Amino acid sequence: MARTVPHRAVKTRKIEFEYPADRLPRHYISGDLVMSHIVTVLSSFFPEGEDFFVRSVRNYRDRIDDPELKAQVAGFIGQEVTHGREHRNFNRRLATLGYPTRAIDRSTKRGLRIAGRVLPKDVQLAITAALEHYTATLAEILLTDEDAQALFDTDEVRSMFQWHALEESEHKAVAFDVFQAVSGNERMRIRVMRIITVDFLFASILWTVVSMLRDRDTYRPTVLIPSLRRLRHSPWLRRDVARRIAAYNRRGFHPDDFDNAELTETWKARLFGTDGPLTDRLSTGGPQTS
Repeated sequence: MARTVPHRAVKTRKIEFEYPADRLPRHYISGDLVMSHIVTVLSSFFPEGEDFFVRSVRNYRDRIDDPELKAQVAGFIGQEVTHGREHRNFNRRLATLGYPTRAIDRSTKRGLRIAGRVLPKDVQLAITAALEHYTATLAEILLTDEDAQALFDTDEVRSMFQWHALEESEHKAVAFDVFQAVSGNERMRIRVMRIITVDFLFASILWTVVSMLRDRDTYRPTVLIPSLRRLRHSPWLRRDVARRIAAYNRRGFHPDDFDNAELTETWKARLFGTDGPLTDRLSTGGPQTS
């Protein structure tokens, strides 16, 4: 029996961020060397990654009969297109600070283009569902953990990542529900997640090392060693985060097993409510969602 997709408000918001030179220090994550490079690498993955997510879901849009899921797919596409655009803008600014964002972007594009040519479309969709579990988990840590929020102490960077985190939380089940509707192959879903975990961690670590080797402060023990020590206590490296990621490998798993309805409502009001700091940033119309 097909699962009934519950109503979720997946809204496309047209919004833009700017990063003036005098307000973006090189180590923009709380002045921390390692975390600034890690966040840069993740941001560099996003533009091509978001494009891949959109393509993999769009491949099956015509096979979705559920009107609720159709509406969520439209919102998902609109949100992901906007995420890609904003991270491209951010990454261009990071490149001026010496980060290898262009090289990471090119490498990601090559890898995902090859995947798009050689992998079956249902496997591509399974990859998207798996990576969406990663992004939603990391996003909800940012939205729930005060230590994580404190690291983002540059105003515009904090606002951009909070907006992105909110929308990842809003649409975290969309790609998964599309996969369940058109395939539902649990064995494939779990196998893909295990492979993606290895690939994602390897690429993240490799590019972080490459990026740090280009930074003079990496060769200063008084900067590097304290930063590595702080990394051990990162909110994103706690055991409960690893357990939540691993939950995806359980048969019968669904992203809604981690209920985030109250969280998303709280952050929508906090960011886009009457007195929300991002309310005035919104433009009418919004980007195309098709």
